[in-house]
Amino acid sequence: MQRDVAIDMPTDLRSQEGHFSKFDIDDVPSMPRGITSLTVNIPASGHITNELRPPPRWKTPEFIVYYVVALFVIPLMAWVPIRLSSPSHPNYPFYKHRLSAGWMFGREVDNSDAQYRSFRDNIPALSSIVLIFVALKYIYTRSALRSASSTPSDKLYLISFYLMFSALYLIGLHGTSIFKIIFILTANYCIAKASKGSRTGPLLTWIFNGSILFANEIYGGYRYASFHPSLEVLDAFQGIYPRWHISFNITMLRLVSFNMDYFWACNSRGGENLGSTPTEKQRANTPLPLEDYTYRNYITYILYPPLYIAGPIMTFNNFMWQLRRPIDISISVQIRYFFRFLFSLLTMEFILHYMYVVAIKDAKAWPGDTPLELSMIGFWNLMIVWLKLLLPWRFFRLWSLAGGIDPPENMVRCMANNYSTLGFWRSWHRSYNLWIVRYIYIPLGGTKNKVLTTVLVFSFVALWHDLSFRLLAWGWLVSLFILPELLARYLLPQTKYGQVPWYRHLCAAGGVLNGLMMVSANLVGFVIGTDGMMHMVNEIVGTWQGIRFLIAASCSIFIGIQFMFEYREEEMRRDSSHGIRTGLNEHKKSIGAS
Repeated sequence: MQRDVAIDMPTDLRSQEGHFSKFDIDDVPSMPRGITSLTVNIPASGHITNELRPPPRWKTPEFIVYYVVALFVIPLMAWVPIRLSSPSHPNYPFYKHRLSAGWMFGREVDNSDAQYRSFRDNIPALSSIVLIFVALKYIYTRSALRSASSTPSDKLYLISFYLMFSALYLIGLHGTSIFKIIFILTANYCIAKASKGSRTGPLLTWIFNGSILFANEIYGGYRYASFHPSLEVLDAFQGIYPRWHISFNITMLRLVSFNMDYFWACNSRGGENLGSTPTEKQRANTPLPLEDYTYRNYITYILYPPLYIAGPIMTFNNFMWQLRRPIDISISVQIRYFFRFLFSLLTMEFILHYMYVVAIKDAKAWPGDTPLELSMIGFWNLMIVWLKLLLPWRFFRLWSLAGGIDPPENMVRCMANNYSTLGFWRSWHRSYNLWIVRYIYIPLGGTKNKVLTTVLVFSFVALWHDLSFRLLAWGWLVSLFILPELLARYLLPQTKYGQVPWYRHLCAAGGVLNGLMMVSANLVGFVIGTDGMMHMVNEIVGTWQGIRFLIAASCSIFIGIQFMFEYREEEMRRDSSHGIRTGLNEHKKSIGAS
């Protein structure tokens, strides 16, 4: 029902002619900034960022009613899980054994999520590694620049440092399993080079990497003794993180990226101009000179320490262009990003100390809970899933920024600030989304075969995460739940109905349906599975109390989506005004020059 995937907004633009007598508004250059540049213009299709926006609705009677409802609903959403987490609650004994000693205001902490616990408990050790990395990089850079006859314009001299640190890092992490990793990486590189740009290269790349994922899962990362009894001694030293195959899914994406980027570089016409100030998209899409697709650069990219464990995911082209054309990542930028990470970490700590919803979910400690309480257990579990992914990604991205490489930001909107299924997946694990679009969605036909490619993409995403029926069911559910939005956009296009008064409210109603379906799919895939979801659905829709709650919840979501609409409009207004000011300044300069 919205204009395109990038801008999921109804607009009723009004004529503003006469306000700009010097030049036409369409001549103003696009100057995206901040969150708008991430969620509105990347990636976008056919959008004019400097179009005039409708006047704000924040002070209208309609929104005053919304404020009154929000003042009641939002505190209730926080109060319900806090009350369920009270030691005086009847269900508290069922999950108490899953709690740990906390550090906030005498409260226990729900550190029962194994995935997040592995990150949370290792933050001090990881921080020490980051400090060592930054200190050694500083010393190496000073030494390299002193020995150079002139100051280099690139950062290719850092490749040797990255390789040395990667070797030590992987030996500490995986021990002797580093030989298995290097063998797989070398085999993948040989596939790319042996094909020399032929069509067999991509085919063999996908077959090889898909087989490796399945083999890693089946054989548990392999043991040297299974190859030959004399190699059993190598199994003795497995490092501090012996399960290297668990994080290899991320590495596999980089293997595919190199091979596909090399394939397209071999078949490009050559002479592509990157530009003086290239964007992230330009760096990813512009082939490098063929002499840059070397084994040394390949290994450096694959094993770049800050992004090795969890990403964010970068393409090989983007990584190497940043070494050839370095980006100025100032200390102030890194400090601001550090405080963003710290604020997110403290938010997560507050939730884990006051809302024990993960423990409640794992212990199924919900007998007697009302539909409202069940829904809040599900909602806050999803919020914790969002935060437990955001925090490692921001930590490792901060480390990468300190290392001189700027990877994509993964989470660019809060989980609760979404109403479009397609828009949600653009801002959730964004670097993975960009990878999917570049290496799967577009090669399979993109919008020409939208339904088929969507099903194939989400099936791959599910199997890539885990070879289980639960996540495969999640992938198919997500694919199914995207179809109503695609159908609505086709039947009720914004270009035809955007200025009709009821269109904004119809879009919000569609957003309610999208929200309920997205929550259901993600609860199945990442929280409670199909059995738990069936129990929750039966409790909510199987009684009149549950149906009344569902109606009230839908109305609340409807109001929340209206806030989201206006928030997107506010972003676009700021973007437009910035572009207009820039255009005026450039116009004045051109007049002065003439």
